Amino acid sequence: MKYAGRLAAVAVVGALSLAACGTDNNTPGGGTTSASAPAAGNDNGLSGTIQSAGSSAQANAITEWTKNFTATNPGVTINYQPSGSGAGVQSFIQGTVAFAGSDSALKEDEAPQADARCKTGKAINIPMVTGPVAVVYNLPGVDGLQLSPKTLAGIFNSKITKWDDAAIKAENPNAKLPATPIQAFHRSDESGTSDNFTKFLKATGGWPYEPAKAWPAEAKGQGSKGSDGISSSVKDTEGAISYVELSYAENSQLQKAKVANGANEFVELTPESAAKTVETAEIKGTGNDLALSIDYATKTPGAYPIVLVTYEITCEKGLAAEESKVVKSFLTYTASDEGQAALKELGYAPLAGTLLTKVRSAVEAIS
Repeated sequence: MKYAGRLAAVAVVGALSLAACGTDNNTPGGGTTSASAPAAGNDNGLSGTIQSAGSSAQANAITEWTKNFTATNPGVTINYQPSGSGAGVQSFIQGTVAFAGSDSALKEDEAPQADARCKTGKAINIPMVTGPVAVVYNLPGVDGLQLSPKTLAGIFNSKITKWDDAAIKAENPNAKLPATPIQAFHRSDESGTSDNFTKFLKATGGWPYEPAKAWPAEAKGQGSKGSDGISSSVKDTEGAISYVELSYAENSQLQKAKVANGANEFVELTPESAAKTVETAEIKGTGNDLALSIDYATKTPGAYPIVLVTYEITCEKGLAAEESKVVKSFLTYTASDEGQAALKELGYAPLAGTLLTKVRSAVEAIS
């Protein structure tokens, strides 16, 4: 696959040099005034080092963007640590990173702290990557597994413990399901992927716990750290099931289940089927804060219901001048046609339409 091996590259993302996107239409701060957001151009002379951290779900995207961006802009270093969404947000609040990657927008209790960190402005959530969440499993001889939200909730709440359970049989009448014990893995670290997955279960499957970045201890199961840890655990454990971003699922060549949407249609996960769900998302933020509300019970035909949107969280105003220029330039590139086109090859779904236009406007407002 084109992205094979990129998981390993994530660990050295920090060593790669990035530089600001420069085009004929760029402002001195690196933002473009063009609605079509052109791709990276020649070196515009910016220099400096930017620290960033957060979502491991977007780490493959950061790796690819880093490679492409540094090819034409060698003057700036951006260190990205894929420490998880929760850790990234806390690092941003503490002022140790210029932007954080997070698989969920700032919470009500986080937003005031993030605003305070920005001092002269507000913190904004800018959606940049659509990361479809795959339900992955390791069950030799069982392809095309179909699972409803209710059945998934039962599995991850340790109520359904065998692969030949009646609920799974009912949704897979033609499959030869073994009596193998189910080994359900969840993220052991705070994760926006867990937050989105439990939001989906709560909204559609009768999940009895409040959605959160931290997995509820009452649900039990086995924990693995990070998206790469989940992928390895499922790959190495017969009878395993978990949830992980599509890019990691495909990179590890894991089996992916079809998941029922709000119309009780079992849908295969592809970038296109995930994009149909994001297209119906409602913007709940105001101004240039583009926090989204995902309809996990979407009835749109062919829409895969479990998606997360990875945000770049930064200050609309309030970063140090040099930091602001570099962050704005980098995000101008990631939101460009070239930057978004690179995502599909990695197993992500590119942004499009009105939402992408709003993202570009939000990036342009950074100062």
